[in-house]
Amino acid sequence: MQVFVLLFNAGTDNEGIHSIRLLGSDGREHNVVMMFESADDAERYALLLEAQDFQVPTVEEFPAEDIEEFCEGARYEAKLIPRGFTPKSAEDRVFLAPPERNAENPDWSEDDDPRDRPAASGAAPADNAADNTVSSELDDFRRRLEGLL
Repeated sequence: MQVFVLLFNAGTDNEGIHSIRLLGSDGREHNVVMMFESADDAERYALLLEAQDFQVPTVEEFPAEDIEEFCEGARYEAKLIPRGFTPKSAEDRVFLAPPERNAENPDWSEDDDPRDRPAASGAAPADNAADNTVSSELDDFRRRLEGLL
């Protein structure tokens, strides 16, 4: 089966795959790579990331087995997002729209094990008025983009 994933810096030496850190039942965070069954759903998710002022990903098609093999080697989880996905719980909503908090350092290494990190406890508060202004502008931009959907 072919699936669609979100890649950053596709085709470069610094290529990366989009993942989400979720809190596991063991109290630690783990990384999940979303494999979209539909290219349209993947494109929509990419646009929502862009609306959050995140680096713009490209949607790429791969065999599901290749992504699952990559995830196993990187100690990530692969999650199939079916065509027209509807969340069944509050936790599932992250697969429909990105979380508001993004990783501050998206770099990774092969030695990095996400299970060794303690869970984060929310976004850090803004340090000054400039951060609040930027956040307000981003929220306004996000609302306008979501209105287009």
